Amino acid sequence: MSGRDENSQDMGKLGKSGWRVSVLGGGAWGTALALAMLRAGHSVRLFARDPETVAAIDRGENPRYLPGIAIALGIDATSDIKAALTGADCVLAVTPAQSLRATLAVAKGHVPADIPLVLCAKGIERDTGALLSAIVGEILPQNPVAALSGPSFATDVARGLPTAVVVAARDEALAADLAARFSAENLRCYSSDDLIGVEIGGALKNVFAIAAGAVTGAGLGASAQAAMVTRGFVELRRIGAAFGARPETLMGLSGLGDLLLTCSSTQSRNFAYGLALGQGKPLAGLPLAEGVPTAAIAARIATERNIDAPIIAAVAAILDGTITIRQAVTALMTRPLKTETDD
Repeated sequence: MSGRDENSQDMGKLGKSGWRVSVLGGGAWGTALALAMLRAGHSVRLFARDPETVAAIDRGENPRYLPGIAIALGIDATSDIKAALTGADCVLAVTPAQSLRATLAVAKGHVPADIPLVLCAKGIERDTGALLSAIVGEILPQNPVAALSGPSFATDVARGLPTAVVVAARDEALAADLAARFSAENLRCYSSDDLIGVEIGGALKNVFAIAAGAVTGAGLGASAQAAMVTRGFVELRRIGAAFGARPETLMGLSGLGDLLLTCSSTQSRNFAYGLALGQGKPLAGLPLAEGVPTAAIAARIATERNIDAPIIAAVAAILDGTITIRQAVTALMTRPLKTETDD
C-alpha cells in the first residue's frame, strides 16, 4: 500500500466521526476545499457536473484543474446533485458567483433544512447587483448562510500548505462553530459576524487584481502597481462602508489580506487575466476571472450610490473596450489633487 493510500485511509476513519460535508463544485477550489474538509475530519461528498472530473477524482487526481497534485482518496465524487446533498450536515457552495443562482435552484429540493450553506465563491451577481448571501436568502431562506474567504490559492490548500482564512456569518456562534470545525493542522480559520464585509472584500479584490495585472502587463512599473493596489483598497473601503461593512473586517484576511495575495501573483486568475489584457494577448480560453463580471456591476453600484471609485470605473471601461489601459492610467494620474485621506 502506498503512503498516499495509507494517508487516505486514515482520513476516511477520521471522517466517520465528523460532519457530512457536501461540496458543490469540482473545480480547483472545490476540490481543494474537499481535501481540506477531509483533513479536518469530515466525510466529504463532492458534486461536479462533468463525469470526467468525477472519474478523475475517484482515481485520485483532478488534472484539468489541479494538475500534478495527488488527490487523497476518500472524497465521494458524484454528478448526481441529489446524492451529493442527501444527509448533509453542511454545504459548501463553490460554484462561480454568476452561476450560483442556477445551481441553488437545482439544489433547492435536496438541501436539508436548517443546515448551514457556506459561500466559497467571490463576486456580485452581474444582473441584479445582489451579494451572494442575498441570493441564498431568496432561494434557501430556511438555511443559515455563511461565507469562507481570505488569501488562499487552491493549489496551496490542496497541497496542505499553511493557510489562514475567515468564516463569517451573521450569527457569531455559527461562525465560530464553522471555523472550529473547518480548521485543521495547516488550515487556520478565524471567525467573524461581519458577513457583508467578508463578501465585499472577496468580491472587489478580484477587480483590483485585474487592474494590478493590467498595469504589470502594460509594463508601467512596480510603482504604478503599488499605487493601483493601495488606492484600490481605498475604494474597497468606501464601497464596503456603503454596504455597512466594518473597517476592521476590510483590514483583515478577507479584505487587505486577499487583496495583497491576488494582486501579486499569476496564480490569481484575475491577476493573470489582467496581465494578458495588459500584454495584448488573447483572452479567450483563460480560466474564469470573476472580477470581469463583478467590475461592471461594481462600477454601476458606485455610480448609483455616488461613491468615488475611479479605478473600478476604469477597469469596467477597459473590459468593455471603451478606453485603453494607458488612457485609463492617464485619466487616473490627472485627476484633481487632494489630500490622501480625503474621501
